[in-house]
Amino acid sequence: MPTVAIVGRPNVGKSSLFNRFLHKRLAIVDPTPGVTRDRNYSICDWNGRNFRLVDTGGMVPESVDMMERLITDQADFAINEADLVLFVVDTQVGTDTTDLTLSRKLNKAKKETILVANKADNQNLTNETFEFMKLGLGEPFAVSATVGLGIGELLDEVIRKLPPELEETEDETTIQVAVVGRPNVGKSSFINKLLGEERLIVSNIAGTTRDSVDSLLELDGQRYNLIDTAGLRRKYKIEENIEFYTSLRTTRAIDGSHVAIVLIDATAGITSQDQRILSQVLETRRAAVLAVNKWDLIEKDHKTADEFTVAIKEIIAMYSYLPIIYISALTGQRVAKVLELVKRVHHEHTRRIPTPELNDFLEKVLEIRRPPSKQGKFIRFKYLTQTETAPPTFVFFTSHAKLIDKSYIQFLINQLREHFGFEGVPIRLKFKLK
Repeated sequence: MPTVAIVGRPNVGKSSLFNRFLHKRLAIVDPTPGVTRDRNYSICDWNGRNFRLVDTGGMVPESVDMMERLITDQADFAINEADLVLFVVDTQVGTDTTDLTLSRKLNKAKKETILVANKADNQNLTNETFEFMKLGLGEPFAVSATVGLGIGELLDEVIRKLPPELEETEDETTIQVAVVGRPNVGKSSFINKLLGEERLIVSNIAGTTRDSVDSLLELDGQRYNLIDTAGLRRKYKIEENIEFYTSLRTTRAIDGSHVAIVLIDATAGITSQDQRILSQVLETRRAAVLAVNKWDLIEKDHKTADEFTVAIKEIIAMYSYLPIIYISALTGQRVAKVLELVKRVHHEHTRRIPTPELNDFLEKVLEIRRPPSKQGKFIRFKYLTQTETAPPTFVFFTSHAKLIDKSYIQFLINQLREHFGFEGVPIRLKFKLK
């Protein structure tokens, strides 16, 4: 998926443009310069073409202020990662030396760039945008992110300048596996043990892995592409600028995977950071396996896996459908069995249930518990079918699609799992009027 970065000096409306593109208020918008400090990114869809949109903080080149230097470094990373850059300037203020410095930086980087003259809220201001031609980045696009003027035309130009879509050439039988977790949890050691070689650098210094690294492996006739990723940390604990960059790469690795192996440290138990990583994986609707590493250190304390499993599932009750396996990347204990689990949950993730079987299931479920009436209306289910896989998506045709209670939706998900399995797989339900 191509990446589009929005850059510019502080307070020119980058976050407003980001929100306008996405039709969501994801980025904080405030007239105070410096509100956007680290990069915010999301997937944008325009006319059937998807791209990753990255919002950045205001760049202040050659600043002596530490925070401004950090923000500029992060924006530099975003530019380096991007296939296309949207350089935003302020029509109401005009150009200044910072704009000139940034334009020279973009010209030197030889990145495909669109000059966006924001805050052109009326025709008089639109006429002023030609002042920015002196930046040497071509004719500016006059837009107003606040009121939406010129946004459609700008998005058309973005799509036109993106790299052409490539046909999928990857072997569809290869399972893409992202290995994720906190820093120093043993991701590289785990992959090295599977490969039987020192393919990846292993160190007890947190943050050794700076980028996503792919390793192909075949086991029992199944091919896997193992993607080692940099450890994800909480943002307030990220001290080095490079870790903002690796966090984006890790997110992209999760997006490009079929199954994620989430490693946790047995000696630390499941932490709030582990829970955040789990949420990130499952919000992208990827199948997942929870692997508890360094189990060789726990067994010395005679702590059983059953006790540990109960403790974990109490903390992550909403993810109780995830399979848990206890391993040691150091000794190789049960390491190969992790891939057996990956293969199993990948099968579940791509499994399709025949429609007649689903409607037999629906009849039995309604005998157990019918949806509660709401607003004086009795809710009837007419039909059930599966429309998608990866993740499994089920559509219920009903008399009142918008009145289904959340607790009943969870009941339906639980019943689907009880009847059909779907271990390690998020399930999506949709409700439509008959």
